[in-house]
Amino acid sequence: MDKTIEQLFLDSKSMDKSVNSLAYQQILILTEKKVDWTYQVWDRLLEDLSHPNNHQRSRAAQYLASLSKSDPENRILTDFPLLWHVTRDEKFVTARHSLQAIWKVALAGPDQKKMVLQHLNERFLSCEDEKNFTLIRSDILQGMRQIYDVAHDEKVKQTAMDLIERVDDPKYRKKYKTIWN
Repeated sequence: MDKTIEQLFLDSKSMDKSVNSLAYQQILILTEKKVDWTYQVWDRLLEDLSHPNNHQRSRAAQYLASLSKSDPENRILTDFPLLWHVTRDEKFVTARHSLQAIWKVALAGPDQKKMVLQHLNERFLSCEDEKNFTLIRSDILQGMRQIYDVAHDEKVKQTAMDLIERVDDPKYRKKYKTIWN
């Protein structure tokens, strides 16, 4: 990994918000495509999933989700439970940012897609007791939509539509359908 990328990861932990925000954005841009330095940061990111600072947990989750396409060893299949755990973080904003990024893991391969969709499906069905469950459901459906937009897998769309039909509240059922229109 070159020094510029290493510096970005250091800067993303800076106490200076403008420095860490810029580094965060640049890392996300870099990881939109496959990179060859994934395993040079992987273990550090796994550790940061349980960092005392919720911003670091959130960023680590987002980076790992984005890096999963650059994971030829398929480590994400083993490490996914650690990543998924952050989608239930004590800080709702951290949990939400992690959940909003988790769909990227599905793009890494068929096993990853199956795993992510299974977790999203189960969470959608079981989250009614959670605070802000309507936002969680919306994020899940948006993630499924993003998977569909890239993979063009009709089964993903059908799963999402089936989940929407299970929603009792007509107001939210209508709102969720707009994600797919």
